[in-house]
Amino acid sequence: MSAPLYIKINDKDNVAIAVKDIKAGTEIMDGIITSQDIPQAHKIALTNIPKDGEIIRYGVVIGYAINPIKKGDWINEKMLKLPTPPSLDDMKFAKNIVTDLPEHPVKTWQGYVNPNGGYAGTRNILGIITTVQCVTGVLNVAIDRMKKELLPKYPNVDDIVAINHAYGCGVAINAPEAKIPIRTIKNIAKHPNFGGELMVVGLGCEKLTVDMILDKADISPDNVIILQDIKGFEAMIEALMEMADKKLSKLNERRRVELPLSDLIIGMQCGGSDAFSGITANPAAGYAADLLVKGGATVLFSEVTEVRDGVHIIAERCIDEEVGKKLADEMRWYDNYLEKGEVDRSANPTPGNKKGGLSNIVEKAMGSIAKSGTSPIVEVLSPAERPTKKGLIFAATPASDIVCGPCQLASGIGLQVFMTGRGTPYSLAVAPVVKVCSRNDMKDLWYDLIDVNAGPIASGDATIPEIGTLLFNLIIDVASGRKKSLAEKYKLYNDFCIFNPAPIT
Repeated sequence: MSAPLYIKINDKDNVAIAVKDIKAGTEIMDGIITSQDIPQAHKIALTNIPKDGEIIRYGVVIGYAINPIKKGDWINEKMLKLPTPPSLDDMKFAKNIVTDLPEHPVKTWQGYVNPNGGYAGTRNILGIITTVQCVTGVLNVAIDRMKKELLPKYPNVDDIVAINHAYGCGVAINAPEAKIPIRTIKNIAKHPNFGGELMVVGLGCEKLTVDMILDKADISPDNVIILQDIKGFEAMIEALMEMADKKLSKLNERRRVELPLSDLIIGMQCGGSDAFSGITANPAAGYAADLLVKGGATVLFSEVTEVRDGVHIIAERCIDEEVGKKLADEMRWYDNYLEKGEVDRSANPTPGNKKGGLSNIVEKAMGSIAKSGTSPIVEVLSPAERPTKKGLIFAATPASDIVCGPCQLASGIGLQVFMTGRGTPYSLAVAPVVKVCSRNDMKDLWYDLIDVNAGPIASGDATIPEIGTLLFNLIIDVASGRKKSLAEKYKLYNDFCIFNPAPIT
């Protein structure tokens, strides 16, 4: 059986997606002949579309034709006008609550119980929190020594990770939106992979003081080092080494135990997306999300600008009006945030997204929300908030990969699933990242960076449930420490970039 030339998602669609490059003059279906070369993943007009006519994909209007489009034409981003975003004032909640979810094939996993309760860890890491960028140089020198001299003594500890960031000083610390970066740092200190061991390094004159990120009971010389209180660089390094040695000794006593899926929290994110992302990788991840939720796990999905144009669809899956109103509030906050910067949601698609066939943010959003699966949404979080419920959760974050990831980490995820069409080596040091690609060509190109290939869905060689179940099983294996993701294997870790919408002074 030959691979299909195109994919049409919904019966209402008047466009199809080219599965591979299609030459001009190719008959793709009865009466439709391509009028020009169609690049892989780009749209082909299935009907004549008049000026200002609707262009429909996923069964929704993704834009309006700037000029008339003929049947068989290539439709790209220069040919569409952006539609008005869905209103946030008249959304319907709890109208599409799906409870008949696919049955999870695995009921337990191997994780680290945390002494303070809450979600279990997927890794055993000494996390060292900084209060300000000024201490980064000293801490990095110390960590280099720690990994050479201390870590080999503690075989049950996976790594030592510095939470270096650009926040802490030269910032409007009392500005209303400063709560977001402060909350991010405070919550990352409590990450399940850190096993309850606190180690904070400050300078001594920064605006972000230790009491802003630690509970009063945790502020002690056992947990905090202030460099301005120490005489000399070598003494600073020795103090850091001594504290780390004590923390590592305690972490070394941790052991994995069999746990229910309800102790597992996973993040879903996509980046470097293409037009296949919403057909293959994201729906497969959504199926895996449904399996996880059915088993009792918690799954976060994010990226406000990549949900905004599908928010009315998401709203119907919110379990009640309280959750739905929080969703609307987060969308409204982000609309205002973008407006203050004199941009709107159309600033989101990247050149790579467009090269991959995504014409605008509406088309991108319709594919992006597929990674959430079909489960009911039980809670909505502001950026870097921690969950209070278990199940499927929308965690409001920017769409930027390197900012969304730290926000989800602050919310407690122990593993992230990352879908990509164009490819990115992005990963996180605090928790493993499993990569899923949307097309076979991507897997062939980056065969040793992509963990799961969802491309066979487009070529007709696999189904969404098959790839989704494969992904689910890999999530359990990586979370349990039986396997490493490829990015984790190569230690491809991005910097810890905090979302800071507050002014810098």
